[in-house]
Parts: sequence; C-alpha cells; structure tokens
Amino acid sequence: MTLASPKFRRPRKPYQPRKTAPRYLLSCACSLLGNSVSGVILPLVLLATTGDTLAAGALALICAVPQFVIGLIGGALIDRFNRRNVSIISDILSAVSVALLPIVDMIWGLSFGWFVVLGLLGAIGDIPGMTARDALEPAVCERDGRSLQKFMGLTQSLDSLVVIAGPALAAFLMGAAGSVNALWFTAAMSLSAALLTLTLPRSLGAVCGATTPAASPTGVPAARAVSSTKDESRRGLLPDAWQALRDGAHVLFASDTLLRSSMLISFGIVMVMGSLQGLVLPVHFTAANSPELLGYVLSAMSAGMLASSLGYAALAHKLRRRTWYILSLTGMALGILGLGLLPPFPLLIASALMLGLSAGPISALLGFFIFDRIPAANRGSALGTQNSLTLAAAPVAVFATSLVVEGAGVSVAALALAGCWMLITVWALNTHSLKYLDDKENHPDPIPFVPDAERV
Repeated sequence: MTLASPKFRRPRKPYQPRKTAPRYLLSCACSLLGNSVSGVILPLVLLATTGDTLAAGALALICAVPQFVIGLIGGALIDRFNRRNVSIISDILSAVSVALLPIVDMIWGLSFGWFVVLGLLGAIGDIPGMTARDALEPAVCERDGRSLQKFMGLTQSLDSLVVIAGPALAAFLMGAAGSVNALWFTAAMSLSAALLTLTLPRSLGAVCGATTPAASPTGVPAARAVSSTKDESRRGLLPDAWQALRDGAHVLFASDTLLRSSMLISFGIVMVMGSLQGLVLPVHFTAANSPELLGYVLSAMSAGMLASSLGYAALAHKLRRRTWYILSLTGMALGILGLGLLPPFPLLIASALMLGLSAGPISALLGFFIFDRIPAANRGSALGTQNSLTLAAAPVAVFATSLVVEGAGVSVAALALAGCWMLITVWALNTHSLKYLDDKENHPDPIPFVPDAERV
C-alpha cells in the first residue's frame, strides 16, 4: 500500500487593497471638466440674461472678497477635518449651486441677484474642494505605492486634456441644448466627482495628529509645546487664516526678489488672460450672435499650452532658462496683441493658439521658481496665500475691464488689455531679478521665515 503524494497548494496571495489612484484621477477629471464647461457658459448666460457688461464685472468683484476669505479658511479647514469628506461636501455644494441656475430660470427667471447668491454658494463649494483634493494626492500615492513626482506629471497632463476638451464641449452643449440647459452637465459632473470620492477609503483624508511634545522638531521644551498645542486648538479658523496670510505674504513678497518678481508676472498673466477669457471675448462673440465660437477659441489656447508644456518638459535643457523666458514672453505678446485686435474668427483661433504655445514654457518656469524658492517650512502658508490672492486678482481685473467696455466699447477694452500686457512684458524683460536666471550666485537660497510668535 502506497501513500498518495499530497496535493500541491499554492499559497494564498496576501490581501491587496483596491487601487485608489484611478478613482481619484477620475474624480478630479469630472470636477475639472464641469468647471471648465461652466467657465465658458456662465459669462455668456449672464450677458444674455442681463444684457449689461458692467453686471458681469460687478458679479466678479462681489464674489472676489468671499473667495479670498474662503480660500484662506480652506487651508485651515482641511487641517481640522477629514479631507475626503471636505472634498465630497464641496463637490455637492458646487453641483447644487449650478443646478439651481436652470431651476430658477424655469420657475422665476434668472436675475443679477440670483447670480450673486448662487455664485457665492459655488465659491463656498469650489475653493475648499480644490484645496482638499490637492491635499489628498500624497495620501493616494502612499497607499498605492506610486511616485508622487510621476503622479503629479500624470495629473497635470490629465488636467491639460480636460481643459482642452471643456470649452469645445461647452460649445457643443450650447448649440445642442441651449446655454442655460447646458449647465445641467456641469452639475452632473460635480455630483459624479463627489460620488467617486465617496468610494475612496475614509482613512485617506484623515488629518495626521500633531507630534508629541518630546519629539517636537523645533527644540521647544515639552511643557511649552503642550501649551502651544492647546493654544492653537483654541484658536478659530479666522485667526489661523489671518496668520497664514501674514506669513505667506512675507514669504512671497518680502523675502526673495526672484520669488516676488515671479509672483508679480503670474498675477499679470492671470489678470490679463482672465479678463480676455472671462469678459472681452464673451462680449465680442455675444455681440456677433455666435457665443458657441468662444469655446473653440479657448480650446485652441488650451491645446497650444498642452503642446508647449510637453515640448518644454522634453527640451528644457536644450536652451538656457533666460532664452525660454524671452521666447515665451515675446510669443505671448504677439498672441495677446492678436486677440486684442479682435480680428475675424480664423485669426482669433491663430492668435489663441499662438498665445497658448507661448504661455506653456513661462508657466512652467514661473511655477518652478515659485516652488523652488519657497522654503519647505513656509510652503503651506505661502501657497495658500498665493491661491487666495490669485482668486481675488482675476475678478478685480474683470471688473475694471467691464468699466472700460461699458464706457468705451469692447474693442477699446481689448486693446487696453493688450497694451497692459506690453507694459508687463517690457518690465519683465528688464527687471534685474529675472535677468540672470541661469546664474545661481545671483539667486542664493532664501532663508525660511520664522514668525515672531515662534522665535525664542
């Protein structure tokens, strides 16, 4: 009698949690696509509803202050509550604020007051949601074992593709369903983003606890560290936001000349291009009874930015930084001048493409300078302040442009914006801090800023 040989059993594979990166990326894409479509449609709906260019500028200015405050509070908010939950709630608020526009239009009819109320509700949802989603990215990479640097490149490419598709999709939706009804798509995208984020593990958004007093890296004694932690826990969101604004403004504008110049150029780009995209071009195409053409112009600009960003990433080391800088600024000047002349549609497309192709390298350069020059110890407050100031700068510029459009016409306003960019270009090419971009000796590493309250 022989014993049968035992059957070979393969060991069970250890349990591996489901990958979170695909769902995270899809949620980001849905949210960004909805925002990209609404960014094209909303100015046109407002102009068609009120028939008043000044109303568009006033709406932007009214929403600017709450956006600024909410942007500052958003940073403190995600350091107190689960970031996944903040992102979900923000996307739901965004979906509700947009869905109410066609509902109000069907029941009562849209008016300027409704745009103000729903615009403020949308700001409450959009801004903390963007911050919370960004804060989730490192946790997603850590859980899935991904390289954060490569994953950021993937998210940037996805963002660029969505921004290209958004305006063209907006043009299609407006032609097929009308401007107001097209907003249902934006609401659906925000709701889809919330549902996708809901499928992510709650642990991804958990806020890490503070380090124990004994392990405090600042060298503060244990008793003082405990006292400091208790004091910070008693502080509200507004005091935290105000302190972050003060610290961030000092880092961005007072500690480093290269960083300050980079920020000023970034604000110039946001204000000029924001006014062109958010007011001048919508007014121009509305007056020409072709509002759907706006989407194609903005898609051409986004396509140019995607192509030039990818080209810069591949060829950045082939040219000196200063050379990229000069070529990019010169090309942007030509593109904005072409848009400022408001030529026939084919030339508008060509000018938008030229602007996009030129803006890619300088956007990458300025982004590199900003991230490289901000000390790691001050990155949170500085980037939070930068986002808040950027959100406030564009509406202020749009309101100023609306005054020019109302008083002198859209053609004069377009040329005025082109003239402003020419002045910015001349200053940017001649300012001393940006003349020696390849010379490390002219730009020593900045010293981290330590607030007075933390100095011993």
